[in-house]
Amino acid sequence: MPDQVFLGEMRRILDEVYRDRDSAAVRDVYACASAHVHLTADRLALLNEIPEDGYTREEMAEAIDKVIMRRGEQDNLGLLQGRNP
Repeated sequence: MPDQVFLGEMRRILDEVYRDRDSAAVRDVYACASAHVHLTADRLALLNEIPEDGYTREEMAEAIDKVIMRRGEQDNLGLLQGRNP
């Protein structure tokens, strides 16, 4: 069963980061995510596996989902875009 706390927190983080902009860097998402108490260090580590670049909200969600799938954690964490590989 997907981790609804993780998915909810990540969606809130992306909403917050992309509220006033179309593109953001991974470091911006990480900085916002590290301020959220419901995300553990291993959940934050997912962001370290995304190449540093500018991403739209959709691209960032897709990049996070790719890391989750590459780790084989989609059954535990779920996917931000709500679809299976």
